[in-house]
Amino acid sequence: MELAREGMLILLVSRERKQRLIQLKAGKEIHTSHGIIRHDDLIGQPLGREVRTHLGYPFLVVEPSTAELVRLIKRNTQIMFPKDVSYVLTRLNLFAGKRVIEAGTGSGGLTLALARQVMPTGRVYSYEANPQAQKLAAANLEQTGLLPYVELKLRDIAAGFDETDVDALFLDLRHPWEYLPQVQQALKPGGFFGAIVPTTNQVSALVDALQRQGCFAFIEVEELLLRPYKAVPARLRPMDRMVAHTGYLVFARHIAGGLDPTWAWMDQRKKGPFFEEEDEDFAPGFEQEADEE
Repeated sequence: MELAREGMLILLVSRERKQRLIQLKAGKEIHTSHGIIRHDDLIGQPLGREVRTHLGYPFLVVEPSTAELVRLIKRNTQIMFPKDVSYVLTRLNLFAGKRVIEAGTGSGGLTLALARQVMPTGRVYSYEANPQAQKLAAANLEQTGLLPYVELKLRDIAAGFDETDVDALFLDLRHPWEYLPQVQQALKPGGFFGAIVPTTNQVSALVDALQRQGCFAFIEVEELLLRPYKAVPARLRPMDRMVAHTGYLVFARHIAGGLDPTWAWMDQRKKGPFFEEEDEDFAPGFEQEADEE
C-alpha cells in the first residue's frame, strides 16, 4: 500500500469531477469552496481513499496519472493533449534507457511524459529558445520529480544539437522543416523522427522537406480523434463535447548515407501502414525458422 508523503504530488477530485494537483507539504492547508483540508491529514495516509474537508465535504485523493499531469501542470504555452502524447511515445519507440531530443520544451507537458517513459536509465534533452517557458518547464519537472532525467537547454536549435546518435527526436515548432539538417546530424541510423503541426500547409511543407532531404523513409501523416462517452449504464452515449483536431502528427525514420527517393514516398492509395492482405514474403507475425525434417 502506497502512503502519501511530503513532497508528493496528489490529485484531489471533487464530486463534480473537478481535479486539482497538490504538492504535499507539512503544515499547509488546501482551501476549497467546500472547506479546508490539512496536508498533515493526508501525509502518511493511503492514497485511493475519500477525505473530507472541515465542513464535511468529500474529496477523493489519488495518485495522478501521466495524462492528468500533462493536462494539469501550470502552463503559459499551448500543450500537447494526452491523446497525442501517448501515441507519440509508442511511435518513437521509447522505453527505459532510450535517449530522446525534443524541441521546444514549452511548459514541459511532453517533456515529463518522455522522462517517465525513458527513466531511470534514459535521458531527455529538451531545447527551448524562450527563457520564461523554460523556467516554468523546469519548475513543473522539479515538482513532478522528473528533472533529474532531463537536460534543459536554452537556445535556438538552428545552431544544431549537442547530442548525436540519439534514438528519437521530436519537434514541436512552428517551422520544423527548417531544422531537418540538424535532425539528421543528431539521429542515429534508423532513429525515429516525429513532429506536430496544427495546419495542413505546415504538414505539406514538412513532408516535402523530408522527401527532399533524401535520408528520411516511411513518412506518415496522422491525426487522432478521441470521443469520450458518458459512463452511465442506463443511457450510455457520447459526451456532448469532444476534443477534436489538436494537431497533425508526422513521423519518419532516419536512414544513414542517403537513399533512393522512392523510399521516401508511401503510396497509401495502394497500401497503408498495415497489411491489407497477406504476402508470401512479408506476412504479419514474427519470423520463425522452419522445422527441420
